[in-house]
Amino acid sequence: MRKKGVLLIAAAALLCAAPPAMAEKQTLAVVVKGLDNPFFAAVAKGCKDWNEKNAKSDYECVSSGPEMSSDSAGQIQIVEKLIDSGAAAIAVAPSDPSAMARAILAKSPSMPIITYDTDFGIGHRYLRKTFLGTDNHEIGVLMAKLLMKYKPDGGTVCLQLGIKWNEKISARAQGFRDAIGGEPGTGRLEDTNGWSEIAGCPVYSEERIDVAIDQMETIVDANPELGAFIPVGGWAQFSAPAYAQLASKFRDRLDSRKLVVIAGDTLPPQMAALKAGNSHGQIGQRPVELGQQAPDILIQLIREKEVDDPTYVGIDQCAPENADRCLTR
Repeated sequence: MRKKGVLLIAAAALLCAAPPAMAEKQTLAVVVKGLDNPFFAAVAKGCKDWNEKNAKSDYECVSSGPEMSSDSAGQIQIVEKLIDSGAAAIAVAPSDPSAMARAILAKSPSMPIITYDTDFGIGHRYLRKTFLGTDNHEIGVLMAKLLMKYKPDGGTVCLQLGIKWNEKISARAQGFRDAIGGEPGTGRLEDTNGWSEIAGCPVYSEERIDVAIDQMETIVDANPELGAFIPVGGWAQFSAPAYAQLASKFRDRLDSRKLVVIAGDTLPPQMAALKAGNSHGQIGQRPVELGQQAPDILIQLIREKEVDDPTYVGIDQCAPENADRCLTR
């Protein structure tokens, strides 16, 4: 009887024992420039979408970033902690590519690292496996083509750029000028096929919403004959109320297309601006798609498979006539 009792107690203990813990998922980190930027909120959504689609995966996509896009030091600290904690792989959109590259070089990480949205400079590209993003030169080309459709006889234009050293933004400006000029390497527009850049332009918003809005208001107000204002990034439009108020100040010029505004990106507040007649075109990256694709590329690299370098997602072209159907993702 004692032996049988011992067996019964042991069996009961096994039945009551906690089930074995589930294996912890490995982290695929997607580091954004800042939580204040709606573009990167869309990237984070793509990361979340990937988790929902791949619930049984051994990996988990985790997005993180500093509170402010201007906090490049905070972004570097996040990447350093991810390296130290043993993340399986990292995708980063560097706010300061040179500083981020130096920090990664100092850490000598063993996990795969890719850049997205913004790449390292040529001298540091060996530190990442690929760049995931958009053909930014083509974004500028598409902006110019839409503008020339609206104003075939040319006019005056002001380009609004971001940070001077940002290669992706410079590529958009070059694409715009190349398309106007009809050949690669076209410089500043000076009566180039009927188009000229006004004095004081391009302007640099430092990728700040408030600065972008103030610059646009100042330039458009001071130049009543300005034919086009081209923010190659969507900074001014990221604050929907402030941008709507600004557009109302120049309502007649916008409605008559005496002033044409074509901007970068196609996020919800920007599409609302387009549909309200506060812009005439939005040429956009696909941030959600970036967040969805980054984990798949990281897994391929972990498995030592080759990936294309660069890896491009598509471009959305939105104008008033196709505003309800232009977003394909």
